[in-house]
Amino acid sequence: MKRIRAIWELMRLEHGIMIAIAIFIGLLISIQVNQEFAWNTFPWINFFLTFCTAMFLEASTFALNDYYDFEIDKKNKREDRPLVRGDIKPKTALYLFFILFPLGIISSFFVNYTCFIIALITAIFAILYDSYMKRIKLLGNFYIAYVMAIPFVFGAAAVEQTSTLHIMLEPAVIVISIIAFLAGSGREIMKDIMDYKGDSSAGVKSFPIFIGIKKSIIIVNLFYTSAIIFSFIPFYLPLFQIYHQNYLYLIIILITNLIFIITIYQLFTNSNINMNYYRKITLLGIFIGLLAFLLGAFIG
Repeated sequence: MKRIRAIWELMRLEHGIMIAIAIFIGLLISIQVNQEFAWNTFPWINFFLTFCTAMFLEASTFALNDYYDFEIDKKNKREDRPLVRGDIKPKTALYLFFILFPLGIISSFFVNYTCFIIALITAIFAILYDSYMKRIKLLGNFYIAYVMAIPFVFGAAAVEQTSTLHIMLEPAVIVISIIAFLAGSGREIMKDIMDYKGDSSAGVKSFPIFIGIKKSIIIVNLFYTSAIIFSFIPFYLPLFQIYHQNYLYLIIILITNLIFIITIYQLFTNSNINMNYYRKITLLGIFIGLLAFLLGAFIG
């Protein structure tokens, strides 16, 4: 049981589940806008293949991430990392990468050409991030935010039936991708603040090291505030069809926004804030936001 838990933590499979929900939302929005949703006509095979793509790539690149980060995680005393605790050997993480990574690329190939290209580009960036970009967190932060945003686009692309590189994004897909990118950027800079000491000794380039912790907190709050503002756009503009005047969507998204507002307030006022706790809270907020878009697409 301990080893199973360690493998789950290594692969961050909870992120994979959230990515799968994001893909489903992107796919669902594209279907709902163009036709009446029906379970019997839902493209289950394409969804399954996109789900496999996301899970395999997510799990493999997180395993590679922890393999490369092993020494710096030890300096940062990251006991939440199974490699640091000794529950899994570094070479096991590397083996998992080489097994799962190709499976993710292969899965995307059988969806359509657009999904294959998106997966391939994302996978290349993932390797670059794990091996190089994370040392320059000023870039790496935005790569992680991109990873949080692209599943919605990936899901929308899975609906396309053409064999060429082609995708038409609905406004709701664009907005939810922007929200995910903004929230993801904020969470990553919060992580940089947590890792300030270890990153300083390892020569990592991050926002807190370049501009200081206080200014980094201001940037985090700007990202979260922007995400809150964008979340209201689908409710108020007729352009967004299924979400326009959708009160179920509004009620649920208000819960997400409340979590972000509490985090913003704590970051501004609490000098002894438990950064790790509030990062986890914002992840919960993002998950609730996913539910807002998911349930809002069905009911409203």
